[in-house]
Amino acid sequence: MSIKTAQRMERVPASGIRRFFDIAAQMSDVISLGIGEPDFVTPDSIRQAGIRSIEQGRTAYTSNSGLLELRVAIADHLERLYGVRYDPEQEILITVGVSEALQNAMLATINPGDEVIIPEPCFVAYPACVIFADGKPVSVSTYAADSFQVSAQAIAQAITPRTRALLIGYPNNPTGAIMPRERLLEVAALAEQHDLIVFSDEIYDRLTYGTQHTCFASLPGMRERTVLMGGFSKAYAMTGWRLGWVAAPVEVISATRKVHQYAIMSAPTMAQYAGLEALRSGEQACVEMVAEYDRRRKTIVSGLNAIGLPTFEPQGAFYAFPSIAHLGISSEIFCERLLQEQKVAVIPGDVFGQSGSGFVRACYAASMDKIETALDRIEKFVRTIT
Repeated sequence: MSIKTAQRMERVPASGIRRFFDIAAQMSDVISLGIGEPDFVTPDSIRQAGIRSIEQGRTAYTSNSGLLELRVAIADHLERLYGVRYDPEQEILITVGVSEALQNAMLATINPGDEVIIPEPCFVAYPACVIFADGKPVSVSTYAADSFQVSAQAIAQAITPRTRALLIGYPNNPTGAIMPRERLLEVAALAEQHDLIVFSDEIYDRLTYGTQHTCFASLPGMRERTVLMGGFSKAYAMTGWRLGWVAAPVEVISATRKVHQYAIMSAPTMAQYAGLEALRSGEQACVEMVAEYDRRRKTIVSGLNAIGLPTFEPQGAFYAFPSIAHLGISSEIFCERLLQEQKVAVIPGDVFGQSGSGFVRACYAASMDKIETALDRIEKFVRTIT
């Protein structure tokens, strides 16, 4: 007897990011610009809050929704930054990272066959989350010439009678693009016209460089149709704590909480206390980390351009997305050869969608020394091709 897996699994590829990470992990002297993870340690005050929760025996389940104190702090945080207010008791749910928030919200709102429009290049989990909810992901390409900003016109051309939602992620992974307020307003008007749910992944909202992030839910009329998601991993260097949140109207949170109840119960208690401390005292650490990312951003973008790899200037997150199309090899072959020949790990652009073909993603959340050494190695590799 053989156990057959669900047909939907055939439509979901294994993560292209993890494949290169696993290869690099088995090699020595590799400089990894592959995984989107801060190289900073979680700030001490945040770590200590997690430790105290354990020492004081606060290790039991929390409410399914998460610590009320944490939900209140998130509500205050969003109102202070973006002027949008959520009821912490009914409209905020604490999750195991943004990935769980997105998957659960999809399961709670998407019916079989519903179409979800996704601008790409995009985070690899987006199409998979739609498929796991028995929906149909519909990709809309963005381009370097347009600063990788999706247009309302392109979205409108993808809308059909089956379109249920739009899933956006800005600041963007993998391109580092942001969406200015005026373009988001055009998208918002389209969402209202066609009665679309908007899933907005804003995990990189604090990582912007010389520009202002616009929270989608803060736009006129959008709070009631937006499923807003964020977390602690990037701004506070808390990737391993696995802590995120989703904010949305009561009926969406109520349904999403049901999925969370049966699949998770509650996010890790000690992580929630650490997250509470992050919102109370982590702002200065966040500002300092962003300043360092900005320094690295300038170095890697200028370095890649000097090598002859045209690189769009990212305005958010911590990724550079250089073009390698002119080299005459695929993104995957470029990454495989660079890893084997020069021991630098980057990610093929097409794992983030077909519009990423001809690009690679390089994460600059690595130390300056590693970035500079990686640039030297990349230059040597490129010389062997050109």
